[in-house]
Amino acid sequence: MRRWGILLLLFVAGCSRTPPVETAGPAMRPPLILISVDGLRPDYLDRGATPNINALAASGVRAKAMRPSFPSLTFPNHYTLVTGLRPDHHGIVNNNMEDAAIPGKAFALSNRDAVIDRRWWDQAEPVWVTAEKAGVRTATMFWPGSEAPIHGVRPAQWMVFDGKLPNQARVAQILSWLDQPQRPGFLTLYFDTVDHDGHEFGPDAPETTAAMAEIDARIGDLVAGLKARGIAANIVLVSDHGMIAVAPERTVRIDQLLPAGSYRFISGGALAGLEPMPGQEAALAAAVLKPNDHMQCARKASLPARLHYGRNARVPSFVCIAQPGWMILGQPPREGSRLGGMHGYDPDVPEMAATFVASGPAFKASTVLPVFDNVDVYPLLMRLIGVKALTSDGDIAGVKAGLK
Repeated sequence: MRRWGILLLLFVAGCSRTPPVETAGPAMRPPLILISVDGLRPDYLDRGATPNINALAASGVRAKAMRPSFPSLTFPNHYTLVTGLRPDHHGIVNNNMEDAAIPGKAFALSNRDAVIDRRWWDQAEPVWVTAEKAGVRTATMFWPGSEAPIHGVRPAQWMVFDGKLPNQARVAQILSWLDQPQRPGFLTLYFDTVDHDGHEFGPDAPETTAAMAEIDARIGDLVAGLKARGIAANIVLVSDHGMIAVAPERTVRIDQLLPAGSYRFISGGALAGLEPMPGQEAALAAAVLKPNDHMQCARKASLPARLHYGRNARVPSFVCIAQPGWMILGQPPREGSRLGGMHGYDPDVPEMAATFVASGPAFKASTVLPVFDNVDVYPLLMRLIGVKALTSDGDIAGVKAGLK
């Protein structure tokens, strides 16, 4: 669980560039706040721990579920939500990846140099970049990609990611930005504690439910703060993926199945990415393509079409997808490490489902939408801020029934 910190931290952690000239359009539109609760499975809202989020759903729109893009991982799906493109098209194909066009560099969540390197992100253009170009001021309280100058543009105001920044401080920063004379028209807010505890303790653990309750309280703080300011904002609350229980005994050890020296292990977990060593493609293929009870492996060009994955140059040559609840590792886990939950599996696995809740002046009340793909969120966001959407894989028809 995150510890409460001194709220003064939030005022020294922000970075900004010179604000753009305000236009009439943004001033006339309600601000749009895009909230991500990382790892929030839709059924978590049925545990009696989320009265504030459920109140948003009752006053607006809730989807039965939202289908993430493959792989159902954090960075790929956060970038999909703000670009409307599948990972194969926007280039963030995994939390860990390589690119021959960026030699000597590897992308990882923990690698700040990579996170702020626009070359990893420039295959797409997220909401805040297009909005800033159109004169809509934006502010991001954490969001994958928002720390990089994508196409040379950053949000007007943005924060360097700090996982230790208390959730209460994150909400306070959003409200502080909305207090400015030049109020942003688009803001993002990111919470990672539900995902963190879901990974450590498992999706059904009381700790995960407690984390959800704490996030719900912060949503309550945000709604109360907006009400006190007389701001009728549109709120779109989403998650990137769900979570499924895993256990140490449900592990496939790649290093015990494949010839030593025949491959490089690019990524692991719910799916593994492998590159053959020079001259070892045939040896690796012969070993990795053998049937396995707990994973399915394929050359990237042979992955099922419904996954929309495998054409981007950053996707490794061989991709192995674990049976739900199983893990693929390239070496023994770290001693003392604890892992109770994982995601990244086939998006059609029920436990991978993501959440969609929206409320505000643009939305109907008490509306339940059928399952839709998360690429459909992007055209909705662009409509709400009044900026023309770029060509994407999404279709607003998936969510249009929830709009007034």
